[in-house]
Amino acid sequence: MSKLAEKDKFLDLSDYGRPLGKAIALQLKNTKFTPIHVTLLFGISGLIAIYCILEKQYLLAGFFIVLKSIIDAADGELARIKNTPSYSGRYLDSVFDIVLNFLFFMTIYYVSNASIWLTLLAFFCIQLQGTLYNYYYVILRNKSVGGDSTSKIFEYKSPKALPGESQKTVDILFQFYTIFYGGFDKIIHALDQDAYKVKTFPNWFMTAVSIYGLGFQLLIIAILLPLNLIDYIVPFFIIFTVFLFVLIGIRKRYIKA
Repeated sequence: MSKLAEKDKFLDLSDYGRPLGKAIALQLKNTKFTPIHVTLLFGISGLIAIYCILEKQYLLAGFFIVLKSIIDAADGELARIKNTPSYSGRYLDSVFDIVLNFLFFMTIYYVSNASIWLTLLAFFCIQLQGTLYNYYYVILRNKSVGGDSTSKIFEYKSPKALPGESQKTVDILFQFYTIFYGGFDKIIHALDQDAYKVKTFPNWFMTAVSIYGLGFQLLIIAILLPLNLIDYIVPFFIIFTVFLFVLIGIRKRYIKA
C-alpha cells in the first residue's frame, strides 16, 4: 500500500532516502528480517553517528546520520512489501526518532559552545517543526483515497492491535509515544485547529512543509557538521522555527476547509 494516492503525491524534501530504502526493503523481502529489525538498525546507525560526533569525526557522523534516514525509510517500505503493517513498528519508530534527536542535541551541546538552555530550546523547536510536518502529512494520508492510515490525526487512545502483533506491546509503546509527543501534538493542534477539515493540501504546500520533515532536518545537521559549523546548529534550528508560523498562516489564508 502506498502512503498516498497518485494525485496527492508531492516532492518530499525530507524523503530523499526513500529510493535506497525501498531497494534495501526489496533485498530483505524474502528473508527473516522484519520491519522491527530494520528499525533497530536505524537506531544503531544513529548511535554510531553520535559516537562520531563525540570523536569529532564529523564527516563520518554526517554519513551515519544520512544512513539513519535511509534505513528509517526502509522499515516502512518492508512493512508495505511484506504487507505487515503494525502499530508497534509505527510507535517504536517514533520513540527512537525523538530519543535519538535528544541525544544528537545533547552531544552537539557537549562538543560545541552552545548553552544547555539554548540547546534544549533547539530540541524543542526541531520537535515542534517535525510535529507540524507530521500533522499535515497524516491529515493528507488519511484523506487520500487508498492511502496509508496506520497513523491517526488525533492519537487519543491506544489502537486495536493489527494481526501479528501483541495488544500489550501496542499499549506500552502508545504510552511512550503519548509521553514523548503528546505535548507537541497539542501545541500544533492549538495553532491550527481546523486543518483536519481541509479536503486536501496542494502539492506545492506539502513540498514547502517537508522542510520540517525529520529527514531534511537531519540532512541539514549532516551538512553543517563536516563544514565545521557545529556551533551554528543550535541557533539555526531556533531561527528556522519562524517559518512554522509562516506555513500555518499560508494554510489558514489560502487553503481553507
